[in-house]
Amino acid sequence: MSMPNCLTLKKSNCKNCYKCIRHCPVKSIRFSGNQAHIIGNECILCGQCFVVCPQNAKQIVDETEKVKVLLQGGEPVIVSLAPSFVANYDNVGIESMREALKKLGFYDVEETAIGATIVKNEYERMLREDDRDIVISSCCHSINLLIQKYFPFALEYLADVISPMQAHCQDIKKRYPGAKTVFIGPCVAKKDEAEHYEGIVDAVLTFEELSNWLKEEDIELKLGMESNKESRARFFPTTGGILKTMTLDAPGYNYIALDGVQNCIDALRDIENGKIHKCFIEMSACVGSCIGGPVMEKYHRTAPVKDYITIANYAGKEDFKVSEPKPVELKKQFEYIEHKLQMPTETEIFTVLREMGKFKPSDELNCGSCGYNTCREKAIAICQGKAEISMCLPFLKDKAESFSDTIVKNTPNGLIVLNEKLEVQQINESARNMMNIRSSSDVLGESIIRVLDPKPFADVLRTGEDIRGERTYLAEYRRYVEQSVLYDKESRLLVGIMRDVTDEETEREKKEKITRQTIEVADKVVDKQMRIVQEIASLLGETAAETKIALAKLKESIQDE
Repeated sequence: MSMPNCLTLKKSNCKNCYKCIRHCPVKSIRFSGNQAHIIGNECILCGQCFVVCPQNAKQIVDETEKVKVLLQGGEPVIVSLAPSFVANYDNVGIESMREALKKLGFYDVEETAIGATIVKNEYERMLREDDRDIVISSCCHSINLLIQKYFPFALEYLADVISPMQAHCQDIKKRYPGAKTVFIGPCVAKKDEAEHYEGIVDAVLTFEELSNWLKEEDIELKLGMESNKESRARFFPTTGGILKTMTLDAPGYNYIALDGVQNCIDALRDIENGKIHKCFIEMSACVGSCIGGPVMEKYHRTAPVKDYITIANYAGKEDFKVSEPKPVELKKQFEYIEHKLQMPTETEIFTVLREMGKFKPSDELNCGSCGYNTCREKAIAICQGKAEISMCLPFLKDKAESFSDTIVKNTPNGLIVLNEKLEVQQINESARNMMNIRSSSDVLGESIIRVLDPKPFADVLRTGEDIRGERTYLAEYRRYVEQSVLYDKESRLLVGIMRDVTDEETEREKKEKITRQTIEVADKVVDKQMRIVQEIASLLGETAAETKIALAKLKESIQDE
């Protein structure tokens, strides 16, 4: 089987939320380069990643244009409409759907429930006539893929019968030679099923694609729910719907209905462990079965009780009259699909766990933020190239805190963090040394007034204007500091940064003292020189004024220094 290609990814929209991995029941999503990638040969096309993606990064491949091309051909194109349509389109019955779709160019519209009746009949024959221990229904393609890829031992229990979609389209082509068939429903997996089993279903549309097309053509669905007593198979899209249509009279068999991938996985494990025998199991990947399908759940979400009641009220009490094909015409072969990556060794797993900061079992928080259930599962995914260490939120948090703590602890600047009540939330060693504080615990939670003048912090909080590089003298600590006070509105914290400039101020005071002393000496020299000049000025022929000017310039030069 080729890799499923009906789900695509808009790379630009992926936001590292890991929600798709978290909800993927088989973890068939690889994350690298800040992008999620669907691993085709591991995916079971349950559509959960499409449903939960908050950025709508997952897209279902649209086959509308393909269907339009079919309509342009000369052959009649007939729709097989999934019975869940009555839950998707409120108060719209098959006749209204037929009228609207014929306006789009379709030759006719029939209910897939006709094919469901054919499949149900074959299940009953199989239980009566074949010597089988366990039979698992094969209507849900996602469940079929789950067994083919992850539980190959159960292939012998999977009913080798085509799905209702295939049975109906096969029946249509028998009745209308040369016709093309288009299935319309709430399922992503049906696109892959139609593509893989060629020649039965020519194209698949989702309810969303149909709704967009009808809107594009300005076609409105008329309200009206006609009744039809021969329509019991309309129950098929509900949990237990297959069983509701069956007689359940095969000798010795138990009948069970399961929905949701995890419930089905648990049952398959019980089968593998020999805990289940002589049982017919209806399995559906979607919770609520097809009325909880990914397309419906994405846009119709989610009214399981209301939808079930709608289906129940629309379903009749008798079977459609069908021409039952021979069993050989309904046969379907399921092959094992190899997908598993090589399992890493314990040494490799342990090495990755250490890189993630998981040195002992108590470090393995198993928080699930990365999308994996346990740290060990995440480590295995990393070894297999499906995940990155950076996906671990506790790892990133610890790394960031470690990095910031290293900076805070080793910076020579004093740092003190206050809340809006001006209470100390954090203080580093440099700040403690400046203020002779023995331990952080001595001041944490206390008002800043205990250790510093609160006015600069209160001013910044009141005005919203930061203080940067303001020099001040902390008299109680006999220190000069260059102080900055910053307010972070997002965290609602005040950050005080103090650079100790005591040595710089001391050096500056020394220089000023030397300068003053030099000026005093210069003054004395000037006074003395003036007296001498006055005495000898007449002898030298110079004026006293010129000498005074020259000495004054010398004094100014010294003062400038």
